[in-house]
Amino acid sequence: MTERTGIVFMKGAPLTLVGQELKVGDTAPDFEVVGQDLKPVKLSSLKGNVVVISTVPSLDTQVCHLETVRFNAEAKKAKSDIKFVTISMDLPFAQKRWCKETSTKNVQVLSDYKEASFGIAYGVLIKELRLLARTIFIIDRQGKISYIQYVKETGEEPDYDEVLEAVKQIS
Repeated sequence: MTERTGIVFMKGAPLTLVGQELKVGDTAPDFEVVGQDLKPVKLSSLKGNVVVISTVPSLDTQVCHLETVRFNAEAKKAKSDIKFVTISMDLPFAQKRWCKETSTKNVQVLSDYKEASFGIAYGVLIKELRLLARTIFIIDRQGKISYIQYVKETGEEPDYDEVLEAVKQIS
């Protein structure tokens, strides 16, 4: 399995990402994660939409919380064929609790806890922590990756303006 370092850091220390690095223009790999109802969810179920995937280490941390709340607000304003998805390694039960506490209804919050299939397929599984790196992927209606943002320091938020501009360009 491919491992990469020097892309993301925690408090300045480099972390190892497991999985192949994806590039803009690549076909987005399908994946299977788990919904809050414990049922499997695949990327293919969102085919034909623009999909904004935000990966976060854990919803129960301040930055992940802020990021997901922000994308929930953006998703509420978005066109119906633009889907916002947040994926973490949190258990579905914890995600459900978090979504209820924060009234998050516009972002589909999914878990990669079972097999880390998303993390490995998209090259964002942090080896040292078995958490997902903070990353944004935008997938166009044809299933191609049209935008990637790796947030270099895990404790920082993504560049929201850049993400939203990329969504605007695609839609």
